[in-house]
Amino acid sequence: MSKMETHQVSPTPTLPLTRIMLYVSAVLVLAISFFLFLFPTRTDTLFAWTINPPLTAAFLGAGFLASAPLTYLSAKEGLWARARIAVPGVLLFTILTTIATFIHLDRFHLDSPNLFTRFVTWVWIIVYILDPLLLGVALIMQMRLPRVDPPRKALLPSWYRLLLGVLGLPMFLLGILMFISPESIIPIWPWELTPLTSRAVGAWLVGIGFVLLQAIWENDWTRLRGMVIATGILGVLQLLNLARFPGTLAWSRLSGILYIVYCVGLMLAGGYGWWQTRRYAAGAVGE
Repeated sequence: MSKMETHQVSPTPTLPLTRIMLYVSAVLVLAISFFLFLFPTRTDTLFAWTINPPLTAAFLGAGFLASAPLTYLSAKEGLWARARIAVPGVLLFTILTTIATFIHLDRFHLDSPNLFTRFVTWVWIIVYILDPLLLGVALIMQMRLPRVDPPRKALLPSWYRLLLGVLGLPMFLLGILMFISPESIIPIWPWELTPLTSRAVGAWLVGIGFVLLQAIWENDWTRLRGMVIATGILGVLQLLNLARFPGTLAWSRLSGILYIVYCVGLMLAGGYGWWQTRRYAAGAVGE
C-alpha cells in the first residue's frame, strides 16, 4: 500500500479546536455544578437566576457535574470516533439553554445589588453566547473532514442497545416537549416547575437523550467510556437528590414513580457500561 493510500485510510483525528472546547466545557460544567449541586438553596445570590424548589437546582447541578467526565474524557481522545459521543449532545444542550436564557432574560439577576451575583449572571450569558458558537464551528470543521472510523471490535449486546433506546428516546422526546410547550408538562411533572426551569430541564433531557441514542449508533464499547461513566454518575446523583429533598417529589404520582425508575435505569446502564469499557480497555475481551 502506498503512503498516500495509508494516509487516506487513517482514522479521522479529533481537531485541536474540538479538544479545546471539550476541555473548556469540562471546566465550565464543574464550576456551574459547584453552585447548583452543593448550594441549591442559595441560587438567589450564587447563581444567574433564582431556582425554586431547590430540587430543581440540584437536578441541574447533577447534570452539569455528571457531564464533566463525558467532556473531559472525550477531550483526551485523539480519534474523532472516540470523542464525538460528547459533541452533538452537548451542542444541542448549549443551544437550547442559550435560547431559554434569552426567552426568560427578565428572570436573570442582571441588576442584582450583589456584585458577585451580577458577575455570575453576566458570565453565564457570555458563556452561553460563545460556547454554542465555538462548539458549533468545531463540529462543522470535524464534519468537513473525511470520516474514517476504526473498525467496531467491541459491539454492544442487543439488550443493552435496547435499554439505551428505552431510556434515551422518551427522554429526548419529553425534553423537546418540555422546551417548546412547558405548560403541557408542568402540571404532570413530579415536582414544581416554572416555564424557565421546564425549559432548562428539557434542555438537559434533550442532550442526554441524544447522547444515549448516539451510543446505539456508535455501537462500540471503546467509543463510550465517558458516556457510560457520566450516565452512571447522573443516575446516582439524581437519586441522591431525592434523598436530600424527599418532601419535594410527588412520590405517589405516576410521573414520580417513572422518574425514580429512570434514575435507577441510568445508574445500572452506566454501571454495566463502565464495567464493560474497563474490560475492553484492559484488553480482557476483544479481538
